Amino acid sequence: MFDDIDVDRRPLVLIWEVTQACGLACRHCRADAKPSRHPDELTTGEGKRLLDDAAGFGDGQLIVLSGGDPLARDDLTELVSYGDELGHRMTITPSGTASLTADRVEALADAGIQRMALSLDGATRESHDRFRGEESFEDTVAAARAAREAGLPLQVNTTVCAETVGELPAIRDRVRELGAVLWSVFFLVPVGRGRILEPVAPERAEAVMEWLHGVADEERFGVKTTEAPFYRRIGLKRDGDTEGVRRRSGITAGRGFAFVSHTGETYPSGFLPKSAGNVRDRSVVDVYRNAELFESLRDPDGFAGKCGACEFRGVCGGSRSRAFAATGDPTGSDPLCPYVPEGYEGKLPARLEGERRGVPDAAD
Repeated sequence: MFDDIDVDRRPLVLIWEVTQACGLACRHCRADAKPSRHPDELTTGEGKRLLDDAAGFGDGQLIVLSGGDPLARDDLTELVSYGDELGHRMTITPSGTASLTADRVEALADAGIQRMALSLDGATRESHDRFRGEESFEDTVAAARAAREAGLPLQVNTTVCAETVGELPAIRDRVRELGAVLWSVFFLVPVGRGRILEPVAPERAEAVMEWLHGVADEERFGVKTTEAPFYRRIGLKRDGDTEGVRRRSGITAGRGFAFVSHTGETYPSGFLPKSAGNVRDRSVVDVYRNAELFESLRDPDGFAGKCGACEFRGVCGGSRSRAFAATGDPTGSDPLCPYVPEGYEGKLPARLEGERRGVPDAAD
């Protein structure tokens, strides 16, 4: 799908966390967002310089404005318009709050936003609001309808953990009803507030991804996973695509993906908070292309453990963010993936080592 993108030279997705301020206090929040804006956020001028620098990646760079809640910035539409004029494909992930009115959605569309992503972590008001810790379901649904009326393609993001996994079929139905073009299914990485949540077991994750491939076959909307690149391994094996094993087309942290924080730190991913430089001092293009951390994440042959030995490392490579959260090493093995390469006898992540010895996982 992305064979025409040279991920050594440019990211498929560049996320800019324009603020960590947010009126919600969601239990899984990566940013551990707070109501007030940080005094050291990138200013309007610094944000425009970041957008100028990002143009160095080439025409049509996809930029996602995230948070926190981007709407907490009063210069948001100015930044959107500026990025649009530079030729960037500007998209946004606002929080589902009462501030995301139909008028605000229309203003964002007029400013140049090309897609809006909203989070839906439960199929009902009760389950969604319980998971997010705030009353946001009705506001999210209303904003989704406003996006459709404004002609904005809608993406729905859903977090998968032990608490939400059972509702996925019902959430899929909601995604269909809302007319979304894409369902992005995010498998929990234990960072920020998400450290208190329980992930699904590796075998359950595998089964969910097999089910998601069926959803993709049946539905009109697309399906992608976030922080679960072994979805591609499952798809290749399911389709019998042995040629796909040899293609380097996987998008993971630092390899086709980059994240600029609200204070300008450049990370391989928002879920891998290890900075490779600050855009106040160094161009985001230079960081992405030349920083040692980013270069190491684009070399799956150098990964440790079973991820480095896996024949699918080019198209998958494992979640670098989850490996970092689990081991402190961003080149380590992804503990969520249950696949063990044939003949591999080396060290396994703790959640899988017990299975090798025949000891059941306590989370099962």
